[in-house]
Amino acid sequence: MDTLYLDNAATTPVHPAALNAAWPFLTSEFGNASSTHELGEHAAEALADARTRLASALGARAGEIVFTSGGTEGDNLAVVGLALANPRGKHIVSARTEHEAVLAALEYLERVHGFEISWLAVAKDAALNPDDLDTALRDDTTLVTLMMANNEVGTLHPVRELAERAHRRGALFHTDAVQAIGWIPLNVHDLGVDALTLSGHKIGAPKGSGAVFVRSGLAIEPLLHGGGQEGDRRSGTENVAWAVALATALELLPASASEGPRVARLRDDFIERVLSTVPEARLTGSTHDRLASIASFTLAGVGGEAILLELERRGVIVSSGSACAAGRDDPSHVLTACGFTDDEARTSVRFSLAHTTSAEDLMRAARALRESVDAVSGLAGPAAS
Repeated sequence: MDTLYLDNAATTPVHPAALNAAWPFLTSEFGNASSTHELGEHAAEALADARTRLASALGARAGEIVFTSGGTEGDNLAVVGLALANPRGKHIVSARTEHEAVLAALEYLERVHGFEISWLAVAKDAALNPDDLDTALRDDTTLVTLMMANNEVGTLHPVRELAERAHRRGALFHTDAVQAIGWIPLNVHDLGVDALTLSGHKIGAPKGSGAVFVRSGLAIEPLLHGGGQEGDRRSGTENVAWAVALATALELLPASASEGPRVARLRDDFIERVLSTVPEARLTGSTHDRLASIASFTLAGVGGEAILLELERRGVIVSSGSACAAGRDDPSHVLTACGFTDDEARTSVRFSLAHTTSAEDLMRAARALRESVDAVSGLAGPAAS
């Protein structure tokens, strides 16, 4: 049985072209980009080229790109770095549905540096009311950090409007766009954000690759201190190979303007099929402002982890939520923040699509989910081998 992988929100396979582009800088062109000899100069040129290409894809300037090890470091650099380097005050606005990397960074600022966090309310579908941001903003608000697309339920936030409201009160705005990239257009200046985080392994680059856009002229306190690489914003010998792979993978993504709507139609057909054939299923996340790639459900009275095992027996790979929380018995913090009970949150299942996912794939996935629920509920015999 061929495996059907529908956990792309957790990670994606490395694109062969991205790996091929990186390979020389792991082998023959192995120089340190800070060295002044020929090998070092070749590495420095490749790094500069990757930075320019990545900036172009985001509508940014090359000097506004900081290469990182991925989304977690990027979120920490943006949130902690901006908060500490722009001491307008010690107040930050966010939401409890943010990724664990943002939540942990905020907890650190609160615990160690005395920051106060105001948490915006979220609806049952994880949506925010922009008017609530106006109420939460204060004269001492330094930063607002709100993700572009929720990684568990797919709900989209109106980032451009939220950034405008933050700026009217003098606060900076950061968005975690790790899940959004490749699915919706990302032009940092059209969005009006001050910082934006992305991660390579969500778009066909290797794990350990990522970047942060930081608007020109903004001070940022580095997390890593040393040789002053990345414009004194992120010290450490640059990972040239992964920077090249990241820029290459981003350029290989299909045009989000056309592919997003196409995949969204497949997703909607899949959601309709699941809801009509699996009575236990309840859709989570927004029904309209939703990332094209994510369909997530709770399954009344059915354990999510048991469903994952049954789906895997049928060759369908999905997850119960954020990969960063996998292996823990804690219910999804996103769903509990949305008002689901702990027991309800533990029944969650997330299907996350790729640009290559087909209608036939999703028909198979819906059928496998129905069979898996029957199996777990004791309404059917063991799955066929």
